[in-house]
Amino acid sequence: MIKKQSSKKWQDHEGPTVASDNGFDVIDCQQCGFKHITPIPTVEELGRVYQHDYYKQEKPLYLERYREDLDWWNMVYTRRYEALEQHLPANQRHMLDIGSGPGFFLLNGKERGWQVKGVEPSVQAAEHSRELGLDVENIFFSEQTAPKLGTFDAINIGLVLEHIPDPAALLKLIHHQLNDNGLVCIIVPNDFNPFQLVLRDYLGFKPWWVAAPHHINYFDFDSLSNLVERCGFEVVHKEATFPMDMFLLMGDNYVGNDELGRACHTKRINFERAINLGGAGNMLAGIYSNFASQGIGREVVMFVRKVVES
Repeated sequence: MIKKQSSKKWQDHEGPTVASDNGFDVIDCQQCGFKHITPIPTVEELGRVYQHDYYKQEKPLYLERYREDLDWWNMVYTRRYEALEQHLPANQRHMLDIGSGPGFFLLNGKERGWQVKGVEPSVQAAEHSRELGLDVENIFFSEQTAPKLGTFDAINIGLVLEHIPDPAALLKLIHHQLNDNGLVCIIVPNDFNPFQLVLRDYLGFKPWWVAAPHHINYFDFDSLSNLVERCGFEVVHKEATFPMDMFLLMGDNYVGNDELGRACHTKRINFERAINLGGAGNMLAGIYSNFASQGIGREVVMFVRKVVES
């Protein structure tokens, strides 16, 4: 359990309150340029939660359902590796996955010929990854651990930045551990997006996407672009994932209804799988790139390149 903590580091962060949840306020922070909860939990509290409690308490069905959907996940992961390969020379295939979870993203890359390594704070997830024959360390990526890992051509941070007390510091550390012109694939929830705002402001939905304090930060395409550029990167490609909020707009209220939420997720999988099997994968990528240009989609997927100062 994470309790509210007051830290002097965050006392100067100000902005209008845009939501509240579980005793925390979400502010549109003028200093950070993105929305985050206040106050920020301490690193020590977060460490205890993500090492031992997160998969057991917050995501008890995560691994079971991940395996059920593994064919679809591999389709998603293959597209992400293909995007990385389009922007990297053929001899640059050294990947680090930060927050590597149960390891299936790394396994996909290993089978494509990449040299892969992961860091994962969850004991259970790291053990699962090792059972797959992967090189995954049960640690946090930090100033103390990062130099020992070496440098990489590409770094993946999928659904990580929303959990980090200081995402700018993490991105700057990643910048340091990337080889020249290296790439980062970033995935974060696309929060307070246009569909969600319609649901909140006109259809009376509470902001269900706010999950304090586990989700500390709340990004969209613009705020994430601005953040990565401040941290020494340039955006080379961005796309969305399927706009799950669209089901709510069509009357399928899956909020708090796990069975219906699973059914909606399955429809999304069927949609993407059918298009991909039909040989129209490039069309699907184009659709999701167009969604990104409108700020629509459940998640932001962004590929950014390290800028090397001359």
